[in-house]
Amino acid sequence: MIPIQSEGLPPENVVPPHDVQHYMRAGTLQLPTLPPLSLYVHLPWCLKKCPYCDFNSHELRAQDVPEQAYVDALMADLEAALPLIWGRSVQTVFIGGGTPSLFSPQAIDQLIGGIRARLKLAANAEITLEANPGTFEKNRFKAFRAAGVTRLSVGVQSFDDRLLQALGRVHDCPQAMAALEEAAQVFDTFNLDLMYALPGQSLHALRADLATALSFQPPHLSIYHLTIEPNTLFAKFPPPSVDDDLAADMLDAITQTVAGAGLARYEVSAFARTGHPCGHNRNYWQFGDYLGLGAGAHSKLSFAHRVVRQVRLRDPARYLAQAKQGQAVAQEWDVKRADLAFEFMLNALRLVDGFALNLFSERTGLPLSAIETALQTAQQKGLITLEGALVRPTALGFDWLNDLQALFLPADAV
Repeated sequence: MIPIQSEGLPPENVVPPHDVQHYMRAGTLQLPTLPPLSLYVHLPWCLKKCPYCDFNSHELRAQDVPEQAYVDALMADLEAALPLIWGRSVQTVFIGGGTPSLFSPQAIDQLIGGIRARLKLAANAEITLEANPGTFEKNRFKAFRAAGVTRLSVGVQSFDDRLLQALGRVHDCPQAMAALEEAAQVFDTFNLDLMYALPGQSLHALRADLATALSFQPPHLSIYHLTIEPNTLFAKFPPPSVDDDLAADMLDAITQTVAGAGLARYEVSAFARTGHPCGHNRNYWQFGDYLGLGAGAHSKLSFAHRVVRQVRLRDPARYLAQAKQGQAVAQEWDVKRADLAFEFMLNALRLVDGFALNLFSERTGLPLSAIETALQTAQQKGLITLEGALVRPTALGFDWLNDLQALFLPADAV
């Protein structure tokens, strides 16, 4: 028996699989080309659920993770989805969670091998694995590299043990530093994940975290403001919050300090050295396609006349049972024509370099007239610049990103 409890979770219905012709039927959109395709694989287990986490993750001891059964289910899920992406090359693979590094290197090797056997991966495809320092063991990262992982994303969040405890993390500062030392030795590129505006965090403490992080010379640094998400422990029992002025001072310190260390900001929360931006996330931000496999994984897939979103079954036990029958999809819908502009802008306006106007039409199948009025309003408010065919958020646009994105909501949603 697989030791997973599904009590308390809402019931999930399975969407009957459709023939590929269902997706190719006539519709209201005209996509001239299909966007780049990525693959996301969700491994939903972790040692402990963090109180701020709203991802589909489930606590389970490492020795109880049903590795073989889950890899088999993922491969069955992939095979059922193949007709929807037939002939398309996969540019990036991201293995997220949960805590994917709970899985053994042997299981990750089998997973990547199974993906390669069923999909056409681009030459030098970026294959990222999320890792938690609390699951770090000497030479474990080297084994992940040997399995085919090309990029590691290490979820440090902070080097301050007091703040780590407040965040419910299972690792401490020495474990984080040991994991980063190993990542730097084993991988040509890796990501270091930090958070700021943490409960009780001072500007001095943030600067200390930044100094420690930068001492490892990370090729990529992601820094996220702690947000209180619905249906989390922090939403039920809110921790002490950092006031807006201090949070703004923290962000200023981050941008100044990180820029001085040679990492350029290329997205709202992402900084990278030349040649090291995250290709997988960049595909999301440019409204590319992605097939999501695993419990609770999301997909966005484009066809000639429509853009389709899917969600897999969230409950791991149900996913394991249904995926092996090729019936892992719980929800599926065509993105409404009226919603496409907002969905595109929700992603593309996060990028420092913005986007070319022709990309909007290529990825949504809509004419530029669909966003003309909103672009003019954003420009008049100083939230974007329009340089020829390039749209770029200004510094003010980044500060008021939610308001900028909201300008592109459909009229009936405002």
